[in-house]
Amino acid sequence: MEIIKETHINFMGLRKAAFALSGLLILLSLSMIVTRGLNFGIDFTGGVLLEIGYPQSADLPALRDQLTAAGVEGAQVQNFGTSRDVLIRLMPEGSGTNAQVGEHIMSILSQADPNVQLHRVEFVGPQVGEELAEQGGLAMLFALLMILAYVAARFQWKLSVGAVAALIHDVIITLGFFAASQMAFDLSVLAAVLAVIGYSLNDTIVVFDRIRENFRGIRNAEPEFVMNVSLNQMLARTLMTSGTTLLVLFALFSLGGQAIHPFSVALLVGIFVGTYSSIYVASALALELNLTLIDLMPPKKEDLVDDMP
Repeated sequence: MEIIKETHINFMGLRKAAFALSGLLILLSLSMIVTRGLNFGIDFTGGVLLEIGYPQSADLPALRDQLTAAGVEGAQVQNFGTSRDVLIRLMPEGSGTNAQVGEHIMSILSQADPNVQLHRVEFVGPQVGEELAEQGGLAMLFALLMILAYVAARFQWKLSVGAVAALIHDVIITLGFFAASQMAFDLSVLAAVLAVIGYSLNDTIVVFDRIRENFRGIRNAEPEFVMNVSLNQMLARTLMTSGTTLLVLFALFSLGGQAIHPFSVALLVGIFVGTYSSIYVASALALELNLTLIDLMPPKKEDLVDDMP
């Protein structure tokens, strides 16, 4: 009876509506990715690199504001070596030569500080080329297959399908958000997406552990009831973990500056979606696949032969 009293939120009762919501979000995300595409940063497209020097410490936020006000969008500004040396990465500037690009940027920056000096300007290729992107996609597919096999071996294949579906759900919606917002998609955002996959999988595995434990402990209850018991028992842990993580991410978003803004946004979106998918994609899909006590029972051991007289 104590277990029954712990169950007060009927998570699984809303799974049909959650499936409809997830399906709608996935369709919208895919349509955004196909029609608008991702706004790839310099890491993917290549561009022009300028190294400039100041007689004093450079104010990076002010430099970004100067370039944006002059119509130079998507510039990456960071210190190089010392606080007086600055690297500026720009998207490819059409048919303009490196020298012309350098002169244009210097004319913008010299209006605020005439002592700024241009040390070098050159074209840089993309850090993520077509071959690397293809290999990364294959590695991601292989990783999902390994996750499918791991969860199937540790728990049950119905849970493994739910876990992989939740990961795909989280990635598509996160990418769809970046396609819709046209926020710059660079290597830091890619790292954030991979971090979201790890976070979501960890949260899902913890929930699955409790589900398996309760299926074995509550023998005469319906699977939906056992799922709700498990999710309610894990609710406090989920809220504490997600809440503390979101606090840090909100701090990064508001105080971290422009350089890590896309990274923090990707993690914020991913943590929200990953927490939701652990309940309403991974667990709910396993229930729809008719997960039962028999699926999660340990294999029977052979009876030991007693040779004692």
